[in-house]
Amino acid sequence: MASPKAYPVVDYQLAFDLAPIGMVLSRNRAIMDCNQRVCEMFGFSRELLVGQSFQVMYPSADEYERTGVRIAPLLGRGGTYADDRIMKRASGELFWCHVTGRALDPGDPHAAGIWGFEDLSSQRPVKAELTPREREVAANLLAGLTSKEIGKTLAISHRTVEIYRARLMRKYKASTTGDLVHKLMAG
Repeated sequence: MASPKAYPVVDYQLAFDLAPIGMVLSRNRAIMDCNQRVCEMFGFSRELLVGQSFQVMYPSADEYERTGVRIAPLLGRGGTYADDRIMKRASGELFWCHVTGRALDPGDPHAAGIWGFEDLSSQRPVKAELTPREREVAANLLAGLTSKEIGKTLAISHRTVEIYRARLMRKYKASTTGDLVHKLMAG
């Protein structure tokens, strides 16, 4: 009979620090700890991020506030949330980012959480100047939502969504919504 293989002790702090995706531990939407990949992705030192509100990673204060309101009930229902959104580096550069999160207590979704960040800029560069609402509509179009679903998600009318979609189509020189989605994905 073969003897069991001995495995080295796992150093969880080292695994967190060197994970290939950005990772953040949060409390009340503030960064309690982050790994090296988050610092590289967003262009901040760890010392500058720890203790800061996630707002420093958002293109605008409005987007930070609206996102928090929108995801709280979703985190509360299932404990997890994921989307693709435009985020902001320390330099001011905007980039597409896949964000996933888990509330440690779904009953109080912003109290404490674990978040993952994946930089999508190499596959999906941001090429047009977009308003905060256009960025939100674009992200939801990429998620495959209809105008009515986007309106419900963003708490605006579907007609307002259609206005923003039309603006996006002009900015990206798209002839159809499918063409717009393709151009958003390609940058």
